[in-house]
Amino acid sequence: MRIVVTGGSGRLGRTLVSGLADAGHDLVSIDRQPSDRLDRPDVAQLAVDLADADATAAALAATRADALIHLAAIAVPFSAPEDVILRTNAGLAQSVLGGAVRAGIRRVVAASSPTVIGYGAPRGWTPDRLPLDETSPVEPWNAYALSKLLIEQTLDTLRRQTGDQVRYASFRPCFVIAPEEWAGAPTQQGHTVQERLDDPALAAPALFNYVDARDVASFADSLLAALDDIPSGEVFFVGADDALARQPLSDLLPRFHPGTAEAASALTGDSPAFSSAKAARLLGWHPSRSWRTELAGSPTPASVS
Repeated sequence: MRIVVTGGSGRLGRTLVSGLADAGHDLVSIDRQPSDRLDRPDVAQLAVDLADADATAAALAATRADALIHLAAIAVPFSAPEDVILRTNAGLAQSVLGGAVRAGIRRVVAASSPTVIGYGAPRGWTPDRLPLDETSPVEPWNAYALSKLLIEQTLDTLRRQTGDQVRYASFRPCFVIAPEEWAGAPTQQGHTVQERLDDPALAAPALFNYVDARDVASFADSLLAALDDIPSGEVFFVGADDALARQPLSDLLPRFHPGTAEAASALTGDSPAFSSAKAARLLGWHPSRSWRTELAGSPTPASVS
């Protein structure tokens, strides 16, 4: 396929673009400016103001793409004023996703976030059950989480307009770890993966979830291949098969999230708080990487109790 990725200059975007190109697709990356860290001469990079709906639709039409994956957004909660995050992310969703439809792109995919679930709410959060999956209720409590839910709902709105002429899906990637971060580069939150493991308080706000960016790329490849054969508008969690923690979440979650003890009792061993079983069932996708094998100096799975 010829695939356009918005936000292709970002942390996840660079790995996603490279992974899809390695899988044999023809890639176009669109962002505010090209990235000198995307060392792929086979990938076209376009600089577009994605907040300009007309310019975005024109740029997307010019690519003559078969599919679009929308990543471009303010990517960190509370990294800007709440009104700026909401206005920016919701506006980009309408500009890019609506522009893709105007441009005649038939497969439209957007990145959402697990934060739509509402964990970490200041007034408490008590899940009915764990692990969380796509049927878990959504209860966003900040502008970032709300903006991500609006992205999912923007896709639903467009689906109601176009029917099966366009195929849609959204995905909620867990805390993304780029390849260089396994070797010690800072993560999105500024500290390292090793520090997240050594100090559970750092990973606790995200419920110890994570996913290797290369696994997100393989998920996207599987999703685009299946998009014509699954119901349009599906939502998927995309995460590793284990938690980013050395202790079971049945012990850790109640320490940092009061009210979760009963639900967390199901998370024995290295079980994660988020389930990617739907992606396995509908797409045949499974994550292939774990911190136990990717983190420099980590014990092998056989030596982990």
